[in-house]
Amino acid sequence: MDQLTPTTASAPRQTILLVDDTPQNLSVLGELLKDAFHIRAANSGERALRAAHTEPRPDLILLDIMMPGMDGYQVLQALRDDPATRHIPVIFITAMSDSEDEMRGLDLGAVDYITKPFNPSIVRARVRTQLELKDARDRLARENEWLEAEVQRRMHENLLTQELNVRALACLAEARDNETGNHIIRTQYYVKVLAQHLREHPRFSAALEGRRLEMMVKAAPLHDIGKVGIPDAILLKPGKLTAEEFEIMKSHPQIGADAIRRAMEQALAGAEAELAAQADGAFAFLRIACEIALGHHEKWDGSGYPAGLSGDDIPVSARLMALADVFDALISRRVYKRPISLEETIDIIVEGRGRHFDPDVVDAFLTCRDQFVEIAARYSDDIHVQ
Repeated sequence: MDQLTPTTASAPRQTILLVDDTPQNLSVLGELLKDAFHIRAANSGERALRAAHTEPRPDLILLDIMMPGMDGYQVLQALRDDPATRHIPVIFITAMSDSEDEMRGLDLGAVDYITKPFNPSIVRARVRTQLELKDARDRLARENEWLEAEVQRRMHENLLTQELNVRALACLAEARDNETGNHIIRTQYYVKVLAQHLREHPRFSAALEGRRLEMMVKAAPLHDIGKVGIPDAILLKPGKLTAEEFEIMKSHPQIGADAIRRAMEQALAGAEAELAAQADGAFAFLRIACEIALGHHEKWDGSGYPAGLSGDDIPVSARLMALADVFDALISRRVYKRPISLEETIDIIVEGRGRHFDPDVVDAFLTCRDQFVEIAARYSDDIHVQ
């Protein structure tokens, strides 16, 4: 007689659970399979369900249909309803030959039928086939898990790389300015607080849906990237700028936006056609960064710069950044100004409601005032927020 052998010589013996209320049938099946597999037995449906949850878990179940109490159909249904056992393959063993009975079992999830009296060669062949299929499914599941984990790892790695690149560019701009690196962190968190508060607001929900909110927060540190193009004599001047100097300073939003656009254009020019076709999704983050860099000095009433946009023509990302930037500038010490108290700062922002700032953004700020204060204190560099 041919003998079943484990998949490899070093592999652990697979476990087969035999379920039959007839001792003779259990004995016959056990004798046929014991040389190649670890055999467990249960003489009722209730015991079979308990055995399916105890170690060693069965790799395959041979299940009799006609049993007192729970019959095989009920046992199979219970196995399939339980996430812990639903993937264990089940072969029905039966004396019935009606095709309707077979279809019922297959519909419930049985993988095969073995009829009584047992033919040793058929029993071994069908057991072998189902265990090989299970091995293949398990191997595929493990490979899928590994692939999913690898995709997640690489996504996290790419996100971290993106975050580091953004931080490096932002810190490069800050290094040339009178502001500190903590200004980047604080304004980023202020934007996050405002965005999370407004995400359900009907005027803001479309702009903050999906990943846009997350990208907006990550892009916030690039708001002043254009300052790298401002001469030191103006950027680092300790006193008030002249009108001519201020006009040059006002060019930094356009400088930053142009730099980001050129980066996208050059990346597209050097990309293969397939990668270029995916640019819309890949560049979504940079488009938001461009919005923020270009628009964070625009004002609600149209008196801002560089384009004099007003109202809803100003992107939401830039409206949030505008308030975050002004709040931090007012409460922060600079070489050319003293810090302003929290109450004075709030008064200035409220005064700017409907003039400098979107009224709903100001309302969100007032609601989230305590969070702004907590962020300012946590990432303080001699800020007065009491």
